[in-house]
Amino acid sequence: MKPIPDETHLKLMRVLADNPDLTQRQLADAVGVSLGATNYSLKISIITATWNCADTVADCLESVAGQTHANREHIVIDGASTDGTTEMLLRHRAGLAALVSEPDRGIYEALNKGIARATGDVVGFLHADDVYADARVLARVAERFADPGVQAVYGDLVYRRRGGGERVLRHWRSGAYRRARLARGWMPPHPTLYLRRAVYETHGTFDVSYRIAADYDFVLRVFSRLQEGQVAYIPETLVHMRTGGASNRSLANLVRKSAEDWRALRHNRIGGIGALAWKNLSKVRQFF
Repeated sequence: MKPIPDETHLKLMRVLADNPDLTQRQLADAVGVSLGATNYSLKISIITATWNCADTVADCLESVAGQTHANREHIVIDGASTDGTTEMLLRHRAGLAALVSEPDRGIYEALNKGIARATGDVVGFLHADDVYADARVLARVAERFADPGVQAVYGDLVYRRRGGGERVLRHWRSGAYRRARLARGWMPPHPTLYLRRAVYETHGTFDVSYRIAADYDFVLRVFSRLQEGQVAYIPETLVHMRTGGASNRSLANLVRKSAEDWRALRHNRIGGIGALAWKNLSKVRQFF
């Protein structure tokens, strides 16, 4: 799909702000672009789970606010932070569709709370330590969902050292989806994954009995039921992630992550010990 010029994006944003009930065809006609070139009528819900992340959450909030795709809502679920995160969120409250701060049982329960509050056609996540690669990430995601048959969209991700400036440590190039790749340990980078909200209504949300690998269990559950034509891959970096996620903070967590990955594979009846081995070995090439 041909990219929309920046000046047209700005015009579309102004028209949509003044006329939020316009159909996609009416929006396209208003600015003189073809119907297939944009998907501004698509509403995207972005969910962020926070807990004691006062030093990074402002970057995340500003990254969402700077997206050119105007038809979006940002939902933040905070786990009763005590380090100033809540105060930071309150300073950005005007840009949030919902803000909840209360104790929870971890990130997956927080994400489930966000999904329950989402009203968008499509749901995605941006974690508190992460930022979008550029201002048009959501616009490119929306363009892929212009095809009504597409149920899932994802892209690539880079890891950057926390506090280390612009240095890229790993580049996760996920590649196009093929169902057979699930049995070889493949999964898309979860922070780049967008799904129609109906997918959650059909297949459920995150299983909170997993502490680290509920996203992998969810991906196996959903992607094993999607046809290849229902999944669209954007071969570009969509998200910059700071290193230090829950699954790689300690040797104990790495062991637990592998155990939970194995449990997810068995529960979803996909692959075997080979899939687990390939899942871990595939990360090696991300460093080169």
